[in-house]
Amino acid sequence: MVLLTAAMLPLAALVAWALARRRRFAGAGAWRMPIAEVGMVYGTVPPVWLILLPGDEDGAVVNLVPLRDLLTMDTGQIVGNLLVFAALGFLAPIRFVVLASVRRLLALGAGCSVLVETAQYVLQLDRVSSVDDVLLNAAGTGLAALASRPWWRGAGTNSLPAGGTGQNAVR
Repeated sequence: MVLLTAAMLPLAALVAWALARRRRFAGAGAWRMPIAEVGMVYGTVPPVWLILLPGDEDGAVVNLVPLRDLLTMDTGQIVGNLLVFAALGFLAPIRFVVLASVRRLLALGAGCSVLVETAQYVLQLDRVSSVDDVLLNAAGTGLAALASRPWWRGAGTNSLPAGGTGQNAVR
């Protein structure tokens, strides 16, 4: 999966370039939106794909008791869970002004994580669906958001309305 993700980097860069060219953003921040959009997808799809591959548990396991699984996880599992939605947390507030709030991004990360954990259970992927995974995924989203905070846009400063195409950007 890592090799495939690395191999797709030139395609991701080409898509970002094509989006920037197509939209003809004005000013120095011309690449900001396309890179954020492509980066959110490029950085989130591979880890989610890995999570949705069949596991090695004997049937679907659900754990709704907070912090029970966290005590048995190794460092790699904890770091992996923190990184699942990190790209989304880092780049979403750069692209979407409405998400420029750590609270909203924590909710987004938790919501996405609940969807993935539910999919693991419903699709019977022989994996553990755990509330601790949700907590770690949301925490990773929030920490990544805090890391990107210097690049968040304020209202009315070179921002686009939600769903905007760049043609009505404020200069």
